[in-house]
Amino acid sequence: MGFEDLEPIFGEPKVEWDQGQDSVKLRPFLVHVSASDPSHLRIHVTDFHSNTWEAVKSVVQLEDMRDNIGIGGSWSEFVDYVIASIKSEDLKLVMEGHSSSGGAAYAKLVGQKLKGMPLISIPLTKLVDAAASEAMANLSLELFKAFKNMRHSLVEEQERTFQLTKVISAEKERNETIQSQLDYYSKRQKFQKKNATDKADVSAPPMNNGLQNSPDKLKAQDASSIKVVNRVVPAYRRAKVRGAFLQDAEDDKDS
Repeated sequence: MGFEDLEPIFGEPKVEWDQGQDSVKLRPFLVHVSASDPSHLRIHVTDFHSNTWEAVKSVVQLEDMRDNIGIGGSWSEFVDYVIASIKSEDLKLVMEGHSSSGGAAYAKLVGQKLKGMPLISIPLTKLVDAAASEAMANLSLELFKAFKNMRHSLVEEQERTFQLTKVISAEKERNETIQSQLDYYSKRQKFQKKNATDKADVSAPPMNNGLQNSPDKLKAQDASSIKVVNRVVPAYRRAKVRGAFLQDAEDDKDS
């Protein structure tokens, strides 16, 4: 039971004055939550000017807060609820009073995981002089470390994305090559089948030749030929031929 695995948390709370206090224009604030050791949760809030605050909560103090709020469940569930409340976009930094060192005299963080759920209220202690400077320096360094880690993670993710893109591109090219080969073989098979069908049609005897050479038609042609050969010449045509022949013979005798 502790904060060994807690990652640094950064956020920007909504800043407001406590009720009944004259509102004064305030600078933006940053919140930094980290584990100072496995049994302590440290919170820094600063505007990097005249308002720097701190809260350090031990496991025992957080358990007391849990009992006061009345949140049930396991310890890890309560810690998750506190972290979620701090990460919430509705987290507020409520300040009141005026400090002789400048800025507000008192402040607290107020948040809840979701609207309608229990409120988490964490009182803050004002830091001044060297303590405030150290807190601001620590927050700046931790923020830079978080930025470096995020950038490193981004570079790694971009490299993984690039490698994955190369694999996908190579696989796509391979699939296109396979598809092209399949299309080629498919067209080749269709062409071969078409050629085989055309050759079969050419080698087969035509249907009309079979009809022309049928026995009945050949018999009819033979009968027609016989009729032409045995055709009798009409008598009048024979007489003319004979008369012409006799006339020629008489002319020969007279001569």
